[in-house]
Parts: sequence; C-alpha cells; structure tokens
Amino acid sequence: MAAHRYFIVVMIGLCITALMAKGQNDQLKNDWLLSSSAYKASIKASDKGDEVILSNGLVKRIFRIRPNVVCVDYLNLINGQQLLRSLKPEARLTINGANYNVGGLNGQKENAYLLPEWVDQFTTGKNDFQFSTFEISAIVPKINWKSKFWASNHKAPTGQRISFHYQSAVAALSGLTITVNYELYDGLPLISKSLSIENKGNKSFRIDRVVNEILGLVEEQSAVVGSAEKMAKQQGIYFETNYAFNNAMRYDMSDQTSHWKVDSTYSSQVNYDYQTPCLLEIYPDKAPGIALEKGEVFHSVCTYELLMDSYDRERRGLAIRKMYSTIAPWTTANPIFMHLVSSNDEQVRTAIDQCVATGYEALILSFGSHCNMEDTAAANIKKWKEIADYAHSRNVFIGSYSLFSSRKVSDQDDVIDPKTNKPGGAFFGNAPCFGSKWGLEYRDKIKNFYKQTGFDIWENDGPYPGDVCASTTHPGHKGLDDSQWRQMDIQKDLYKSLNEQGVYINAPDWYFLDGTHKIAIGYREVNFSLPRENQMILNRQNIYDGTWEKNASMGWGFVPLTRYQGGGEEAVLEPLKDHLKDYEQLMMQYYGAGVQACYRGPRLYDTEETKQRVVNVIDWYKKYRDILNSEIIHLRRADGRDWDGILHVNPNLKTKGMLMLYNPLKQKITRTIKVPLYYSGLSSAAVLKEKNGLPKRLMLNRNYEIEYACTLEPESYSWVTIE
Repeated sequence: MAAHRYFIVVMIGLCITALMAKGQNDQLKNDWLLSSSAYKASIKASDKGDEVILSNGLVKRIFRIRPNVVCVDYLNLINGQQLLRSLKPEARLTINGANYNVGGLNGQKENAYLLPEWVDQFTTGKNDFQFSTFEISAIVPKINWKSKFWASNHKAPTGQRISFHYQSAVAALSGLTITVNYELYDGLPLISKSLSIENKGNKSFRIDRVVNEILGLVEEQSAVVGSAEKMAKQQGIYFETNYAFNNAMRYDMSDQTSHWKVDSTYSSQVNYDYQTPCLLEIYPDKAPGIALEKGEVFHSVCTYELLMDSYDRERRGLAIRKMYSTIAPWTTANPIFMHLVSSNDEQVRTAIDQCVATGYEALILSFGSHCNMEDTAAANIKKWKEIADYAHSRNVFIGSYSLFSSRKVSDQDDVIDPKTNKPGGAFFGNAPCFGSKWGLEYRDKIKNFYKQTGFDIWENDGPYPGDVCASTTHPGHKGLDDSQWRQMDIQKDLYKSLNEQGVYINAPDWYFLDGTHKIAIGYREVNFSLPRENQMILNRQNIYDGTWEKNASMGWGFVPLTRYQGGGEEAVLEPLKDHLKDYEQLMMQYYGAGVQACYRGPRLYDTEETKQRVVNVIDWYKKYRDILNSEIIHLRRADGRDWDGILHVNPNLKTKGMLMLYNPLKQKITRTIKVPLYYSGLSSAAVLKEKNGLPKRLMLNRNYEIEYACTLEPESYSWVTIE
C-alpha cells in the first residue's frame, strides 16, 4: 500500500511538472517578443457591413462606419485592456480659421466608459467631413531603403492598410477631400495613423492645424485633486511620430506632437476640477500654417501607436526597440567605422589601408578634417571621387562630416527671430534657415556631392533643430507660420533621398523614421578629457542608459585616440602602443554592447602589436556579430563599486545569449549572478561557455533564471556564450 501511494504521488508530481513545463513552453511560444510570425494583420468589414475590424491577434481596433466613421473599440489582446472610454472625431482640421471634425459621432453623455448599444443613437455633426468610401491594401514601405551595410534586419515591414475617404457638404470647403490612413503591422501590437488633404477645387485653402489623432483614453490615474501636469498619463499605449527634434538623444524629450489634455465632456471623472489628463491629441504645435494651392496634397505627420502589456521597464523598452527594427529596418545597419582626423589625401589612403588590415568596414572623415562637401568645384569633386573609388576598390565604405546648424552664415540667410525681427533666437543662438537661399543650396550641394563622388556615409552634425523663422523673403517658406513645417520637410526629404541611394546617415537628432540610421548614444563631450579609467566607467554607464528605448545599432559612442575637449596624456590613447590594455578594454566595451564608437584620431594602430590587438577584437566581434547586435537585457549598471554587465539575447540564433561582464575593482572578485533568460527563448536548461573554457550546463528556475558563478580578474572583462 505504501509503495502504491508513493507511486501515485510520484506520478502526480510528474504530471504537475509536465503541465508546468507545457505552460512555460506555451508562454514562450505565444509571446510576440519571442515569436511573432503567427500574428498576421487582418482588416475586414463586419458581417452587417456597419463596422470595419482591424486585428492581428495582438491589438484590435473597430470602427463604426455608419452614419460616420468613429473608433468604438481599441483593445489590447495581449492583456485584455480596453483603452477607449469615449468617442472622439477621427481628426480635427483648422481651415481658413475655422475648426472642422473629420468623422466622429455626437451624443455620448457618460464619458467614463462606452457601451456598444449606445452608438446606434449617436448622430453626425452637420459641418463634419463625412465618410464616403474605404479601400484596403498592403502596407507599402515609407522609404525604399537601399541596404548595402551589415544589418540585423534587411526586410521591409508587412501588414495591411485601410484608407477612409471623406468629403464635406460645407460650401466653403468645396474641393477638399480627406483621406485617413491606418496601417496594422504583422507581428507587432502596432497601428500607425496619418491623413492627407487634397485640394481638387479652384481656390487655395489655409491649413493652420491638423490634429491627426484624437483619443478619449481610459485614465491611468484617478485622483480627487491634482493638476493634469502632475497626474500620470496612460501607460498602456506608447505614441511616436516622425516629427521630433531637440538634440536630447531620446524620443520622449524630442517629441513635438503629443498633447495630453483634460476632457471637459468627462463629467463623471473623480478629479474635482476635471483635470484628469485622459484626452490625447497628436499635432505639431508650431505647424503647419500652410497655403494649400489647387492640385496640391498635404500629408500629416505619421503617428505610431504601440500597445504595452506591462509596466516593466525592460519589456517596454524591448517593445519599442522591436518597433524600430521592424518599421525602420535601416536603423539595424551597423557598419564598423573609424573616425579619421585628416589634413591631406595621403592620410586618408593610409587610413583606408589600416581599415583593410584590421577588418574595419568604413572610414568617416571627422570634423576638423580636410573634406569640404560644400565645395562644388570640379577639382574637389574629382579628388574625392578618386579617393572614394580607392576605398571601394578595397571594400571599404567612406563618408564625411558636414555641419548645418549652430553656425552663423549671413543676416540674409540666418533664422530671423520673431521677437526682434533680427537674426538670432535659434536653438543654437545663430543658425541658418533651411528655407533660405543658402539653406536650399546647402541641400543641393550635399545631394550633388554624394551623387558625384559615390560617398557612402554622411555624418550630419547640427541637423535642423526646429527653429522658426520670421523672414518673408526666404524662398523655402512664406513666413513665420509655415517656417518650421517647410524646413522640417527639407531636412526630411534630404535624409530620405540619401537613404534611398544607399547612404548611411549619422545625425544627432531624432530623424530615425525619416531615414537616419544612428544618433549619439548620449554622453557629455567634455567627459572625454577625463582620465581613461573614468571614461571606461562613464562609457559603460552611457551604454547602459542609452539602450533602454533604442537598439544598440541606433547609437554611437566615442573614443578619443588623440586629445579632444582638452585633457592630458591620461585622457587619450596615443601613442596607442603604450596603452594597449585600455585601448582593448574600450573597444570591447563598445563592441561587446553592439555599439559602434567614433575612434577619432589619425590611425587605428602604430605597431604590429597594436594592430594585432585591434584585429583580435574585430575578429571576435565579427564572429559573434549576430548575438552582439541582438537585444540587450540590462543586468547591473556600472558604478565602480562592484561588477557590472549586460546580457544579449536572441531566441532565433544558435547562440541565444551573450553575457558581457566587467570588474572595475583593483582586486579579483567572485560573484554569483542571476541571469534572466526568458527573452533568450530557453525554458529548461542552458549551456554556458566562458571565453574558450569548458561548457557548463545549468538549469533554469521557474522565473527563467540561472545562477552563474564567475571570477573576474582585477580591472578586467569577460564574456560568456549561452546556448
């Protein structure tokens, strides 16, 4: 009997273990961040024909289309969260000084929640743009990216698109047609929205504001007292548009379009003064101010709406990074480049040869070098074409630096301050207007240089930073009201056209969705005049902090081979042969994170021993390039007091993880580290190998973690592969 009972207990235990394992495997299988291929976009009309349903298994959005189009359901299918509490117009336009809604229905009295049966009683506004037809098609890439660099994703995004068309019965709006576009992506809880205004009439219209998204969202926080500024905004959805600038190196600080407002119609909210920030409107604050002439089409900003299923910082960051790598695959390109400081052509050729010898893939002529892209003389173009041809003959890409903003050009071409009606008042004090004669010529000179020379990379410092300009004589804009929109268009067109020619673009501002590839990871330049031991810690902090919302390939770091921003011998690496340990450590920190740094100086090596150190690092990086360019899990931030490190994960690779560990202390340490492997796709066991050591098999606990014991030598690093 005892043996029989023991057998039953064992069997029950095995069954429970099997069920738990199955549950874990199902969770891994269904998590879109690990496996997204099953989530395909679908857009179709309901059986009754009165609704259109957008769904991909992760997000669902339903639109009632009679008597007018209105969103009645916005559901996160991952966690079941309903985001919508009240109906709002599809858009709002300010035309010739008057406001007009696009779509929408009136009549909702209770705005804390929405019941489907209420919608049948709602009515249209007589002056609103009315729905006429819709059409469904496949998503078309917004940029025809010419991919020629190494990238972790070369595929364009896929999904479905629906376009709702509207017209107005208002006589003053005769000839205007509105199209509102929604795009639902495969494999992501992501929907984008944009609209266009076409003038088919016989007169011009002044477009003063285009609000392309209005959402009555469920409040994130319910407070009896408190201002809208102090209360939390909805965290179940992340918004981003292709209209951002600020030089902050972060989107949330660069965003120019998200406006969280109070909703005066929400009379049952808890807040006594009706200050709950639960109404979201998307529009550029200082744009467009556009005169839309006969036959012209105006295109709004594009709003990307990514649904979140967690408050966990890492998971939220992974979702945003997945969005970028999918909708802007060019941001996953990540060539290995050197930043050359040159004064003559021979130094450039020598640097190209050093790139070949060490495995570097690209050379960028840094600021202070002798390449001038604004020189249109035939001799200058001929010289740089010959150098580019030499680089290409050796399979090396070549690029150069050029500054647009943060410099004074002339009183005629600089931004005019609307407060003084004189040059000045720009983000950088004095700066050229992109719509000035000089600005338009600068655009054309850059395009011409790349077309004529065949250069591959553009380091564009001082991108257009959003300056408004009160000039009425600049050919690229009519006045103050349209100055920001027109300048933004010029900058975005330049980036897009170069990207489509295969040019890689480094630019320190948030133009990723319009064709740039890389931004500064986020650092203080004067820190590179500090001693190297300080720089090592600070660099790892910058990497850790700069990779929460952007992929490692989207940021660049910095390594001053020669003096930069001051500092003495303790700050630089030259002569390289005398600082090999620090040189290797700095390279490993960046390459080990998948981050390219600007190795700024006259050369990559000065002796055979130095050359071999560089070759060893680059060979190692290329061997593990796929995993080193995969997602980062943040383990411990560098503080100089104990170990720090990051973990790369990728469930689609044989090497599913790579640990990068650092010991900043002057003594050997032994630590047992909890390593979270959920996003590696592993569920039961992992095989670890430190450097070239023996493999070690460890079991995962119920939190998908392992405990890894490691010993790190003083002021050293180590790496561990996980399979």
